[in-house]
Amino acid sequence: MKKAILLLSVFSFAFAQDSLEELKRQLEEQRRQIRELEKKIEALEKQKLEAKEEVKEEQKPAPADRTLQLRVKYEERLKAFQVYPFRQTAFLPDLSLIVDTSLVGRNKNDQELKRLEIPGLYHRHGSEEHGILNKNRGFNLNYAELYLYAPVDPYFDLYATIPFSEDGAEVEEAYAVTRGLPFGFQFKVGKFRSSFGRLNAQHPHVWDFANQPLVYKVFLGDDGLKEKGVQLNWIAPTPFYLLFGVEVLQGENEQSFGTEGFKVNTRRDGSGTDITIGDTKKPNLYVGFVKTSFDVGDLSVLTGLSFATGHSRINHLEGDDPHAFAGKTKLYGFDLTAKYMIDSYRYISFQGEYLYRDQKGTRYGYNNAGDLRTAELKKEQGGFYTQLVFKFDRRWRAGVQYNLINKNDVKRNGVKRNLPDNLPAYYAMLEYNPTEFSRIRFQVGQNRAFFHDGKRKTVNEVILQFNFAIGAHGAHPF
Repeated sequence: MKKAILLLSVFSFAFAQDSLEELKRQLEEQRRQIRELEKKIEALEKQKLEAKEEVKEEQKPAPADRTLQLRVKYEERLKAFQVYPFRQTAFLPDLSLIVDTSLVGRNKNDQELKRLEIPGLYHRHGSEEHGILNKNRGFNLNYAELYLYAPVDPYFDLYATIPFSEDGAEVEEAYAVTRGLPFGFQFKVGKFRSSFGRLNAQHPHVWDFANQPLVYKVFLGDDGLKEKGVQLNWIAPTPFYLLFGVEVLQGENEQSFGTEGFKVNTRRDGSGTDITIGDTKKPNLYVGFVKTSFDVGDLSVLTGLSFATGHSRINHLEGDDPHAFAGKTKLYGFDLTAKYMIDSYRYISFQGEYLYRDQKGTRYGYNNAGDLRTAELKKEQGGFYTQLVFKFDRRWRAGVQYNLINKNDVKRNGVKRNLPDNLPAYYAMLEYNPTEFSRIRFQVGQNRAFFHDGKRKTVNEVILQFNFAIGAHGAHPF
């Protein structure tokens, strides 16, 4: 009996030992499965976290600072190149094309219009023909403007504007701008529209009216002040916008400045002796400006002062009244823009500029006998434009513009000439914008500043303007 009990105990112990080993094995298997599940959970959580970061990065608002925006854009392009080194699309510039065309009705035919002038202020010459908008009665293709932009590297952006017309193409602007100079500085180099005044820096498709203001036409010509040179801007560290800028430009503007010398003969028929007037020193034109902006509730105000000075070489020796000028010109400007926002898309906007020109030098011309006569010439001239634009609907705007040359004092050898002043022009427009990329504008106007043979010639006109834009084009400034 004792042997049986002993054998049973040994058998039970052996069975229990086997059961314990089996339980240990099962426990180890469960632990392994738990570790695998934990690894899977960690992997899923990591994927979820990465997905959240990607969504957060996509939803992250663009930096408010323009320099940071451009740096991010450049780094994105660089990252794309690193991933796809043979893919060039990452480095293609932003491209846009703007087409402006018009239908013009006018009470003067095209030849009559070319003969008109503003005594002491404006004479049309062949070299200025390419800058005239709405030049002919009937249909006009004013321009097809190609715009290009891209960051060059982390230090520079490059811009170019190339307008095409039926007469050919020109490089209107081609310049580089720094992206991150310290202490609020910015440097620009190339060919660009001067920041003198308010309207000069804007392209025609940004204007609120189809025509250039009269005071710009007489002082800066149909093409405006576009020059080769450099510009340095500084934004002051003030709680409101305050910008100071200087420009050093070539000074080739034909209406108020000019660099090329000329030869004038002592006889109009060329039988006398040539007198040579040399070129100006280059660069020839210096511009300075200060601009500030501030808000008062829903009213935004932008205003500025501008000054330009340079030597002048103006050659009008070809034509019915041959003459030329060599001297120095100073140009002063004051601009004011105020926009009151009624709601999210309706507003009333006022804009105005006053320009004043002080010009001194020597005039070369001929008397009735054909002999050369020189005279000390002094001009003090000024004028302004004001305009009011009302955006009364999401797609509709209406506006009026008043132009006036109110000062036209010209003296030869100290004797004041009897020239007309108080020369006005009036315009009114109604505009419909189907989208942000197209515009239809109807404008009527009257210009009472032109003369021919000493008689005022009033020009009445009606313009139906169409403007279209395609491609990537940056937002226009305020």
